[in-house]
Amino acid sequence: MTTEGTTERPAERRVRVVLVDDHRMFRTGVQAEIGRTEETGVEVVGEAADVDQAVTVITATRPEVVLLDVHLPGGGGVEVLRRCTALMADPEKPVRFLALSVSDAAEDVIGVIRGGARGYVTKTITGTDLVDSVFRVQEGDAVFSPRLAGFVLDAFASTDAPPVDEDLDRLTQREREVLRLIARGYAYKEIAKQLFISVKTVESHVSAVLRKLQLSNRHELTRWATARRLV
Repeated sequence: MTTEGTTERPAERRVRVVLVDDHRMFRTGVQAEIGRTEETGVEVVGEAADVDQAVTVITATRPEVVLLDVHLPGGGGVEVLRRCTALMADPEKPVRFLALSVSDAAEDVIGVIRGGARGYVTKTITGTDLVDSVFRVQEGDAVFSPRLAGFVLDAFASTDAPPVDEDLDRLTQREREVLRLIARGYAYKEIAKQLFISVKTVESHVSAVLRKLQLSNRHELTRWATARRLV
């Protein structure tokens, strides 16, 4: 076992990792922070920016750990997990997933854990702790950011269903994706490109979201999403 918070690892310890995040600059930063293989033991063998790319790269490289963003074009991290179920269940060489997201929203955390992820850490994590988390997930441990650990235990210990946001529940999965991207400041054209849909379709989804939530414009929509930590 390694000592938590220590970056030095035996030379023979290696873990093959795929980075999945729709922000190229963030992937570059993570690669620079943890991908110094001789120093950290982490070998980044692939990257992906959306669901389809992620499934393709993960299937082709068969990494030991996938660092998975929750919000991705094409259906989000949950969709990646769903399409990689067989790889996770491989008894000989299982692919394990660690969610790495800016979001600490309940629905995001519970969604990916139910989908099969072995842990969930937020993007405020340090490079040193992220390396430790990757190795622990490789070894089969469950890893969570400290504040999320209690939250997850409470959610799964309860016999009651997780809290339901009735307003959010009115939205389709695609409308939620558009909502998050609008709240994150993306222009309609950028959202269309990310989700592989037309600008007209984006406009249609935004109109539906505003109508269902009884909001008037994207500024109100951004405040609504931010208040629920959906951004």
